Amino acid sequence: MSDPVPAVTEAAATGETAEIFADIRRILGVEVVNLIWRHLAMIPGALPTAWGILRPPYADGTITAAASALRGELDLPRLPVLPAAALSAAGLLADDVRMIRNILAAYNKTNAMALVALSALSLRLDGATPTHEGASSHDVAPPPVALGSISLPPLPSATELSAATAELVLTLNRFGTRREHPILASMYRHLAYWPSYLAITWAILAPLDADGSLDSLIAGAVVKAQASAVHVVRSPPPSNPAIDPALAATIRTAIEPFAGDAIAKMVVICAVLHSVTGNAEAPA
Repeated sequence: MSDPVPAVTEAAATGETAEIFADIRRILGVEVVNLIWRHLAMIPGALPTAWGILRPPYADGTITAAASALRGELDLPRLPVLPAAALSAAGLLADDVRMIRNILAAYNKTNAMALVALSALSLRLDGATPTHEGASSHDVAPPPVALGSISLPPLPSATELSAATAELVLTLNRFGTRREHPILASMYRHLAYWPSYLAITWAILAPLDADGSLDSLIAGAVVKAQASAVHVVRSPPPSNPAIDPALAATIRTAIEPFAGDAIAKMVVICAVLHSVTGNAEAPA
């Protein structure tokens, strides 16, 4: 199991790339740099351009607020909450359930933020006119994202997973997409510590994928994110040079598999799992 997206590892980052990675961790309040940023670092000029556009609305809380609104507007299916007995029968103890909830809570926040941010980035690259201006000073203190306070286990590598678990991760990753080589969602790998929960996840998502309702939910989330993104776009400072059209086209191509597929589907999928697991009572 491997991810076909080329990316600069945080350990290998140097110079301006390392500085931007550090700034991303500080502004977003996260311990690791998301794959999209590390992928953009592979393209000359893409990372500083993209981060230069998105840093101000991240720093002043505009993206955080838009993402929170997006999560509240999602049209999720009405599914029953997983009972404690079902979790216990799956071999999940109280500590397991708490950690699973933490993972779902973390991804539920950051996926929505990423979808709004990348939608806004696409609009800005297309030359969209801003609808308003928020506080954009680089000196604005970043709002708390709450992810830093959520304890997450290390992301397991492909070699750490059993063959059966790895296959289940790949099966789950195909839900909500019709692309031949979709980007591998990190959330499934994070949940791979508990194969029985992945099996429960399959049982929840498979019917939604089979009847087409998952596709409809994802399409609706994309429309809502794009509507929110209009209020995130802002004009660049007068001193900023215009973005080279060729670079803008390259960045749009690079972020499309994320905004148009991987992150879009996970906004919905994670929200569904969070709704049926996040408030479930842990087994004793």
